[in-house]
Amino acid sequence: MGIEERYRQAARQVAQAAREAGRDPREVRLVAVSKTVGLAGVGAALAAGAQDFGENRPDSIVEKQGEFPQARWHFIGNIQSRRIPDIVRASTLVHSLCHERHALKMDEAARRLGKVQDVLLEVNVSGEQSKDGVAPQDAQALMDALEPCRNLRVRGFMTMAPQGDRETARACFDALARLHADVRRGLPAERAAVFDELSMGMSEDWREAVAAGATIVRIGRAIFDDAFEA
Repeated sequence: MGIEERYRQAARQVAQAAREAGRDPREVRLVAVSKTVGLAGVGAALAAGAQDFGENRPDSIVEKQGEFPQARWHFIGNIQSRRIPDIVRASTLVHSLCHERHALKMDEAARRLGKVQDVLLEVNVSGEQSKDGVAPQDAQALMDALEPCRNLRVRGFMTMAPQGDRETARACFDALARLHADVRRGLPAERAAVFDELSMGMSEDWREAVAAGATIVRIGRAIFDDAFEA
């Protein structure tokens, strides 16, 4: 099975999972994580109907966005301060913002480019030391600190669940969904209206994420790796 059919299969499965959860499939966006493939792989997924792609390295997102500007490009990797101008130049949505110092530099880079950069705050719900992200109890404080950044628009939260246990993953996703709802309730109406994204779930646990309310799932291996088995 090639990339095109694997993408179509993943898209069908995501839509079906949304329906089974009582949700409109249009509420869940599939981001094809293309970090392991080159331009040909992106082209194949694009031909199959993919519109959103995820990259975790600045060089890769810059190259691929330049080749396929018609797609929406998501930066999902750790943010390096010196590469922020490149990340902002190429990204439709940055999923992994969790430090105020990076936010300030990103705000300035976006201002220089004349754009408003959409971002998600990465939240370390699991508490794993190996994962980046702001602690759940500190998410509101970071939201407040970023309020003066006129060239950033905080669209929601992102998290990564521990691997290998789908029940633990579901608990992690449920916790982020509750945090998102709590924070959104406290926002002014104008900010609450755009604080509408939950990026959670990858190739191994996206079904649990959809059931918990994810609006974005990040699927890479199930699309681009022929050896992957769900």
